[in-house]
Amino acid sequence: MCAAKRPIGIFDSGLGGLTVLKEINKEMPGENTVYFGDSGRTPYGNKSPETIVRYTRQIVRFLQEQQVKLIVIACNTVSACAADIVRDIAGVPVVEVITPGAEAAVQATNNRRIGVIGTRNTITSEVYIRAIRDIAGPNIAIFQRACPMFVSLAEEGWWDNSIARAIAAEYLTPLIENDIDTLLLGCTHYPLLVGAISWVTGPAIRLINAGRRVADQVRAALTEHDLINPAEHPPWYGFYTSDSTDQFQEMGSAFLKKPIDDVKRVNIELY
Repeated sequence: MCAAKRPIGIFDSGLGGLTVLKEINKEMPGENTVYFGDSGRTPYGNKSPETIVRYTRQIVRFLQEQQVKLIVIACNTVSACAADIVRDIAGVPVVEVITPGAEAAVQATNNRRIGVIGTRNTITSEVYIRAIRDIAGPNIAIFQRACPMFVSLAEEGWWDNSIARAIAAEYLTPLIENDIDTLLLGCTHYPLLVGAISWVTGPAIRLINAGRRVADQVRAALTEHDLINPAEHPPWYGFYTSDSTDQFQEMGSAFLKKPIDDVKRVNIELY
């Protein structure tokens, strides 16, 4: 297969990376894509770094088998813990989600007080603090909060009900009290919960979803390596999961607002 016609590979711990896939499809509608969601082993946020590295190596090997031309790490936890490993072993260009999110947050804030929410691993790593200060300098206030239950809510499809709103209020109130004007959604699952989150934060706080910025970086990387698909035929999309295909199909179709016709289950532990 011509290298440019090969698919973009996108992976996440579950459904969250679909928020990135959606933006890539908007930005580059002619590109073929392969998406792997590791819903059978989600959440990643409470796993050890060693476990995350093992999972990541397995997923990269699977994507290599699909002959992808570029890999998008559509998972903040993996981006924080294992991005360098992916770059070392992938053999293709790699795009992560930390830097685009940090850039968008710095650009959005007016009062230089930014809130960051993510999984425990992402927050503990302080990767967003470093990324934001690398861009904006030290004179910026950053307030972090781990929101571990958000991933489970997203995977269950409880995106904006009374339970999601109550949990969001518990997590986000301390950040709001610190007078933030920008909230960086530091997990690709969290945009699925934007209804509940915005119900708590109100319109005065800007919510940052890095998906669009990631799509821009994907386009730039493909252009740099002369890998833009000439799109002589309609694109195709492959969906894979390590757990229930029915659940993935139902939740994924609801979020993408278009049917996912086929989802394949992968025994990722074999890779």
